[in-house]
Amino acid sequence: MAEQASPQTGRLLDVAAFLEGLGMTRFHTRLLVISCLVTFFDGLDFSLIAFTLPYLRDEMNLTDAMIGYVSAAAFVGQMIGSLIGSYIADILGRRPVILWCTVFGAALTFVTGFAQTPETLIALRFLGGIAIGGLLAPAWSINIETMPSGKKATAVTIIMLGFSAGGAAAGQVTNFIAPMHGWEGVFFFCGGMTALLAVVLQFVLPESVRWMTAKGKPMDRIVPMLKRFAPAADLGGYTGVMLSDEGKVSRKESPWAKFYELFRGSLAIITPIIWATYFCSSFAIYLKSSFGLLFLEELGIARGTAANLSSIGGLTGAIAGVFLLGFTEKRGPVWIALAPLLGIPAALAIGWGLDSGPLFIPLVLFGSIMVGTGHAAVISLTTIYYPSAVRSTGGGWASFMAKFAAVAAPILGAHYFLADKAAVLDGYVFTGLCLAGVVVGILALAFFARRLHAERQADAAVAAEAAEAAIAEPSPAYQKA
Repeated sequence: MAEQASPQTGRLLDVAAFLEGLGMTRFHTRLLVISCLVTFFDGLDFSLIAFTLPYLRDEMNLTDAMIGYVSAAAFVGQMIGSLIGSYIADILGRRPVILWCTVFGAALTFVTGFAQTPETLIALRFLGGIAIGGLLAPAWSINIETMPSGKKATAVTIIMLGFSAGGAAAGQVTNFIAPMHGWEGVFFFCGGMTALLAVVLQFVLPESVRWMTAKGKPMDRIVPMLKRFAPAADLGGYTGVMLSDEGKVSRKESPWAKFYELFRGSLAIITPIIWATYFCSSFAIYLKSSFGLLFLEELGIARGTAANLSSIGGLTGAIAGVFLLGFTEKRGPVWIALAPLLGIPAALAIGWGLDSGPLFIPLVLFGSIMVGTGHAAVISLTTIYYPSAVRSTGGGWASFMAKFAAVAAPILGAHYFLADKAAVLDGYVFTGLCLAGVVVGILALAFFARRLHAERQADAAVAAEAAEAAIAEPSPAYQKA
């Protein structure tokens, strides 16, 4: 356990070193499970519209353009929610944002079942998107700020496995409930289940101890939180806490000050690369999630089979993303590019005419898995490069930029990729181009991340020298005493 001391400040507990020295504990695993449950129901509620869309189209007589607006509504809400939720999480904490977003998401999902017109549906999905988008960056942050080195990016991928599992479950829930109780029953059921989770979270969701340290919270709140990770640890006698692995970050709380911190030093290059990479990956994943069912129907696949393919592809891709991150955290993020690189030929093969025969369904499934695997891995990179005081803000802005693609995917997809079979094939070709953009972005990010690591090491060395100087040279007040 690392500590620093000076005659004036007493013993300082290095929270970063304390957490790093613990490795993976039972409480780490518990936090990961809780976070996965949060994102599972988040993904379930978010993905319902994609699987109920065929029923909505038939019942409300939706045009192709209206289908695009209905699908895009939640994405627009996510854009706004990602900024609002992430900013508030850096000011008030990760816990309250996750709690309130879960409550609001549950209520809005349930009420969506009462929608009678496309306009009402659009409005409710927009508001639900705000809640859904608001909790993702805080959920990523609370785990990144807790996990030991070598587990941070993998933890984010596991969390988003929950989101993907929820999205996959939405297909099965719809197949089970909609034929007997209609699309309305699907929203009633999922909203009720999410509300039950919101009640449980009130009692089990902790706050981020690194965030508490970065915000200067009192010791009597921080020490009990640390004891939850290591109940037997002796944390008596400390008069303060510190984070030795983070450079100087502005204490200003304005949104613009937080935004400026995302471009400090090498982050000025890394942040735009993250945004561009996440944008390309999001366009591919959300084009698939919004219209994958309709695409496959247009290519001759039965609705139930198409739903199963989408569910299997999404869930398998998320699981594969966990294994890919476990590999890349040891060998470097450049290996993340492997998944989208393999997905490119699959998407292009379908788009260029391999839309029938024995290889068609395996190609659809393989391409879906690679899109999901790459996206899960890319998400893990959106917050790990930022310090604790602005980590949620960094994830929120990355999510905001990605949601431009999420909004554009259903709107452009409805206009250009739904008209007929030829248009659907063009959609697969465009997906291949998006995956190529992801590969380029990951390679660039891997290169510039080395520069950021060198900067952080230099900052840590300066901080250590300053601490040693403080110990060796007592302050005037101390000398006088």
